[in-house]
Amino acid sequence: MAGKEYLVAGAWRRSEEELAVRCPYDGDVVGSTWNAAAADVEEAVATAHEFFRAGEGVPPYERVDVLHKLSRLLEENAEDLARTLALEAGKNIKEARGEVGRCAFTCEVAAAEVSRLDGEVVPLDLHPAGRGRFGIVRRFVRGPVLAITPFNFPLNLVAHKLAPAIACGAPIVIKPASATPLSALGLAALALEAGAPARQISVLPMPGSRAEGLVADERFAVLTFTGSQEVGWGLKGKAGRKQVCLELGGNAAAIVHSDADPAYAVKRVVAGGFGLAGQSCISVQRVYVHQPIYDDFAAALVDAVQALRVGHPLDEEADLGSLIDEDAAARVEGWLEEAKAAGARVLCGGKRDGTRLEPAVVEGCPAEQSLSCREAFAPVVLLERYDDFAAAVAAADDSRYGLQAGVFTRDLGRVRYAYENMKVGAVVAGDVPTFRVDHMPYGGAKESGIGREGPRYAIEEYTEPRMLIVSEFGL
Repeated sequence: MAGKEYLVAGAWRRSEEELAVRCPYDGDVVGSTWNAAAADVEEAVATAHEFFRAGEGVPPYERVDVLHKLSRLLEENAEDLARTLALEAGKNIKEARGEVGRCAFTCEVAAAEVSRLDGEVVPLDLHPAGRGRFGIVRRFVRGPVLAITPFNFPLNLVAHKLAPAIACGAPIVIKPASATPLSALGLAALALEAGAPARQISVLPMPGSRAEGLVADERFAVLTFTGSQEVGWGLKGKAGRKQVCLELGGNAAAIVHSDADPAYAVKRVVAGGFGLAGQSCISVQRVYVHQPIYDDFAAALVDAVQALRVGHPLDEEADLGSLIDEDAAARVEGWLEEAKAAGARVLCGGKRDGTRLEPAVVEGCPAEQSLSCREAFAPVVLLERYDDFAAAVAAADDSRYGLQAGVFTRDLGRVRYAYENMKVGAVVAGDVPTFRVDHMPYGGAKESGIGREGPRYAIEEYTEPRMLIVSEFGL
């Protein structure tokens, strides 16, 4: 099978270290590329630095054109891209098609943000010392961007790094997840076809250990990382003076009060907890259900989950695929066993077959168990009952993570209470925490990260304000 070469400042290369890409569901080889050679990595970083120092960016109207063309190319190649990312990530083909559509939208939003890269005039004569003076503030690119992306959204989360870079003119070096490099390479190829400057973009597959050297490289001005909490905070410690944006893990909670529509809440918890086989930072992991409706809610949830079908990524009838690798599945299987030994009750699912894990619903899991207090990143939802809404909010917020939370209630007072008392990046009223559209500010609090994504907010991370002070006396 012909391999897909990696990208070094617009040039396609290969090395002596071939990287086979396997479908997590069955282990079949679905493609290949190469880990970037050390000389190519250095060339990519040096070129990004030169691109920035020489001011090789293109004018805003050309950036808009590139992003619009990229969005159209994504739509034209949607089925091929969906098949690639489904096979390499092990996700359901229907979910993969949705990700391609989101990716095209992300590029369109980034194009719109180019027109908002404006500044402001500051009236300095608000103070007597500023008489006869005014200030102009514009945003300028900080410098080259190092982007490290995860396996679970191997196309759209790369777009969330790449599209803002194109929009503001920043050179970018992307290190995709080793399990899922093909989608990133495909997106970069389309960006070049759309007219992005060749020297602006590099995509370099490599082991994570090698990427750590890039994090410390002072030629990068920005580090943007999406991935695990353990890795992300470690990289921040090595980043030096860089601007750092971290979108890390979660342990998302939803609260279902008795005044909500329980059937709707069950439907949304199934979608939010078991879509992508639970491999989303905002996947529903903990659900707190009001005592009066708990028994009926739990029974309905178990019925809905037992109807889900695990299948091959290209199976149109399957609801979810596998976990990314056997280690991930075995880890969660171990957590389930530990939770059961501590008194938790598995209401359905939980059996493992290689990388595949039956969707599971668990109740009564002690809060100190890994299955409850850590990020499962798997198709497992925990149920707990509550009597007092404030206590449920406190329990949902009692986590080192703080990405998003969901609250099902028709009472705006309760919504406001949750919003004001949960330290998270977003509270979603009337839905699960798994809700995201790609132009919103997305990110977390506590150990879930720093900074925000979404094209507008990523551009703010990639740029910094610079002021021009104009004095009429010296002109």
